[in-house]
Amino acid sequence: MKSMGLNEIRKAFLDFYESKDHYVTSSYSLVPQGDKSLLLVNAGMQPLKKYFMGTEMPPKPRMATCQKCIRTGDIENVGVTARHATFFEMLGNFSFGDYFKEGSIRFGWEFITEVLELPVDKLWPSVYFEDDEAFTIWRDVIGIPEEKITRLGKEDNFWEIGTGPCGPCSEIYFDRGPEYGCGDPDCKPGCECERFLEFWNHVFTQYDKDDQGNYNLLENPNIDTGMGLERIACIMQDVDTIFEVDTIKSIRDAVISMCNVVYGENRKQDISIRIITDHVKAITFMVGDGIMPNNEGRGYVLRRLLRRAARHAKMLGLTGNVLTELVDSVMAAYGESYPNLLARKDYIKKIISVEEERFQTTIDQGLAILTAYIEEMESNQEETKVLSGEKAFRLYDTYGFPLELTLEILEEHQMTVDEESFKAQMTMQKERARSARGSGDELGWAQDALGQLPKDMASEFVGYDQTEVESKIIAIVGESLLDEAFEGMEVSVVLDRTPFYPEGGGQVFDTGKLSTAEFEAEVEETRKSVGKLIALHVKVNRGSIKVGDMVHASVDLERRLAIARNHSTTHLLHKALREVLGTHVEQAGSLVSPERLRFDFSHFEAVSYEDLQKIETRVNDQILKMLPIQTENMSIDAARAKGAMALFGEKYGDKVRVVTMGDYSIELCGGTHLKNTAEAGLFKIVSETGVAAGVRRIEAITGENVYKMLTQLDGKIQLLSDMLKTNQNDLEKRVETLILELKQSQRENEKLKNKLVTSDIDGLIQGAKVIQGMNVITADFTGIDMTTLRNLTDQLKTKLENSVVVLANTSGDKVEFLAVVSDEAVKLGAHAGNLIREVAKVAGGGGGGKPNMAQAGGKHPEKVKEALAKVYELLS
Repeated sequence: MKSMGLNEIRKAFLDFYESKDHYVTSSYSLVPQGDKSLLLVNAGMQPLKKYFMGTEMPPKPRMATCQKCIRTGDIENVGVTARHATFFEMLGNFSFGDYFKEGSIRFGWEFITEVLELPVDKLWPSVYFEDDEAFTIWRDVIGIPEEKITRLGKEDNFWEIGTGPCGPCSEIYFDRGPEYGCGDPDCKPGCECERFLEFWNHVFTQYDKDDQGNYNLLENPNIDTGMGLERIACIMQDVDTIFEVDTIKSIRDAVISMCNVVYGENRKQDISIRIITDHVKAITFMVGDGIMPNNEGRGYVLRRLLRRAARHAKMLGLTGNVLTELVDSVMAAYGESYPNLLARKDYIKKIISVEEERFQTTIDQGLAILTAYIEEMESNQEETKVLSGEKAFRLYDTYGFPLELTLEILEEHQMTVDEESFKAQMTMQKERARSARGSGDELGWAQDALGQLPKDMASEFVGYDQTEVESKIIAIVGESLLDEAFEGMEVSVVLDRTPFYPEGGGQVFDTGKLSTAEFEAEVEETRKSVGKLIALHVKVNRGSIKVGDMVHASVDLERRLAIARNHSTTHLLHKALREVLGTHVEQAGSLVSPERLRFDFSHFEAVSYEDLQKIETRVNDQILKMLPIQTENMSIDAARAKGAMALFGEKYGDKVRVVTMGDYSIELCGGTHLKNTAEAGLFKIVSETGVAAGVRRIEAITGENVYKMLTQLDGKIQLLSDMLKTNQNDLEKRVETLILELKQSQRENEKLKNKLVTSDIDGLIQGAKVIQGMNVITADFTGIDMTTLRNLTDQLKTKLENSVVVLANTSGDKVEFLAVVSDEAVKLGAHAGNLIREVAKVAGGGGGGKPNMAQAGGKHPEKVKEALAKVYELLS
C-alpha cells in the first residue's frame, strides 16, 4: 500500500471518475442553495438532492464531487476523540438512472485496489442482510470469498430518512489488524471494536417509501456513495487519528509552535490544540463561502466555533489574534486545491480578526462573571449545581457567550445550566426579531402541481434580447394541472419561450401581459420553478386560454428599464466601492427593483461621508462616459482569466454570462442590463447602514427617481427659505445666525435659572433638619438642567457641615434625583448611592452611585414629595 497525501487522494479520486465519464464539479458552497431545511451542507449528496428528487435535471447522469461539509452535532467530542471533526470533505460518485449496483461496486473496487493500491486481503465488504444481489456481485463479479462478505441489519446497512427515496447500502471496511481488535476469533465488520474501519458507503437508492410504510421499486434507481477524505487519508498514511493526516497535522503543528508546548505530554493541552486545529480550518472555509459571524443561523455556528477556539487559545496562554494568524497555515494546506480561499485570503483574515478582537474585549468580563457564578454555586450545599437560565442568557446576550461555551466551562466544574429557562429567554428574543424578518417560498406558488409536469419540459428564456415574443402555452397550473383558464381566474402559466425575467440573483421579476385577439391576462409575477420551468403568475382579465394556444407575451418595458438602470449601476457601484474602500469589499447580497437598488458588502466600519461622495462621483463619472455594456457567454475559466468577478455562494456551470461595462467593470451576471451606462441618467446614494458584523448596506436610486428626489428637496429648501424669510442662496448664512442667537439665549436663560435657584441657598440651609448628627436638605425644582443642580448641591455641601443633600428636578413626565453626601456624613453612616436607589424606587425609577454622590431617575413626577420624604425615613 502506497502512502498518499490528502490532496493527492482527492485529485486521484476526481481524475479516476472523470476517466469513467463522470461530470466532475468542484465543491459546492457550504451554504445550501435552495434548501431551507439545513443551515450548512453536512453530507456529500446534499447539494445534489434536487437531482435525486427529480426537480432538476443533472448536467450528466454520472457525477463525482469532493464536497466540503460542516457538522456540529458532536462538537463536544471534537478534540477529545481521534475521529470527530466539524469540517470534513466527502468524496462521492453519483448515478442518476445510469449504472447501478454492479457499476458502483466495480468502479469502487477498481479505484481502491488499482489507484490507491489498498491490499485486497485487508478489505471487507458488507451488504444489507436481505440484499442478495449485492452479495452476489461481491462474490461472483469481484471475487470476494463468502466468509469475507458481512450481512448487516437495517441500522447499519439501509439508508432512509422518513418517506421518499431510500435503499440498502454496501460498505467497504479496512482491516487495521488484530492489535486493534477485541480478541474474538470471529471478529468482523459490525463488531464494536476498533479493528475494522468503514471508509466507503455505497447507497443503492432503489425504493420509494410511501406514507403507509411500503417500499415501492423506483423506475430509475440511483447511486449515492460517500467516502470521508480524512478517513481514507488515515488509512493511506497509516495513522490513527485525523490530526496526524498531513494537511491537518501541518495546521496542528502551527498551533503547537505558537504555544511552545510539547504535544502528547498533557491531555488537557492536547485537546485544546486539536480543537483550535479543527475549528480554525472550519471557520476559514465558512468565511471563504461568505458566512458572516452573527447571533442567528449559520452565522451563529461560525461565531460559536470561532469563540470556542479563541477560548482554548486563551487556555493555552496565547494572546492576540491567534486564529487570524493560523489562517495562513490553512491556506498553505488547502489553498492549491481551493484557489477561492487564496483569492479571498485578506478578506477571510479581516473578518476573523474583527470577530476575534470583538470577543477579546468581552471574554474577560464574561469569564469573570461566570467565575463568580461558579464560586457562588460551589458555596451552596446542594449536590446538583445548576446555573439559572436567566444568568446564562445574560452571558449570551450581553457578553457574547454561546450557551455551548457556558455549558463547556461549567462541565469542567461538574455543573450545568437550566436550559429550559434559557430557551424561554431565547424564544422571547427571537419573537422580537422575527417580526422584522420575512419568509418566502423560493420555488414560488403551485409547486406541487408544477412538480407533476414532465421532467424534460423546459421554458426557454429569450428576454435578454426580446421583450415581446409569440409563445405557446405548454402548461396551466392552479391547485392542480388545468387544460384551460377563464376570465377572473388566477393561475400559473408556463410558456415554451418567455421574455419575462424570473426573480433571481437579487433582481426582481418582470411583469407584463399575455394576449390574443380574444384574450388578455396580467402577468403579476415571474419565478423559476422546478427543473427548467419558468412560471408566470397571471390574472385573466378577459377571454380564455388553453394549453397549446399561441399568445403574445410582452414585458412591461418601462418597469424593465427602471430595473436595468438599477442593476447596471449596481455593477458600477461594486467596482467603485473596491476602488475607494479596498479590494476586501465583496458583494454580500443585493436587491434590484424598479424603485431602487440595495447593495450589501463586506466592510468593517461605517463609510464616511467623504468616501460616499467619492463613490457616488465615480459611478456618475462612468455613467457620463457612456460606456458600452456588452454580454458574452464563455467558459468559467475564460471568464476568470478575463478578470470577471464571481460572487460568494454562487455555483457556476461550465458556461457563464459575463457583463462588461467599457474597461471599468466586468462581472458574472445572469440579470438584464442597459445597452450603455448613459441610459442610467444619474446615480444618487440615499443611505449607508450596517446590517451585520462586517457587512454594510448602501441604498441608491437612479434615473427619474433621482430627478424626483431633487425636485422634492428643492421644494423643501424653498419652504424653509420662506419660513426664515430669506432666499435659497442666503439660507445657510441665515441658519448659522439663528443658531448663534439661540445659543446666546440659552446661555442667558441658564444664567437666570442658576441665579433663581441659588438665590435661596440661605433659606435651604435654614430649613435643614438634623438627623443622627447630619444636616439633611431636600428640595424639588422644575425645568432646570443637571449642571445647575450639581452647582447648587456643591454650594450647599460647602456651606453646611455633616451635610446630606438630595435634590429633585421635574422635566415633563420624568424626574431626576441627585444626592451629595459630605465626607463627615459618610463616616456617620450615610451613603449617597444606597440613599438615591431607594428614593428613586418611590418615583418608579432606579439608579445608584458612590458614597459621596449618586444620580437616579424616575417615571412618576407626581410622587416627588413622597420620594424626598423617604430620605428622612431612611436616615432616621
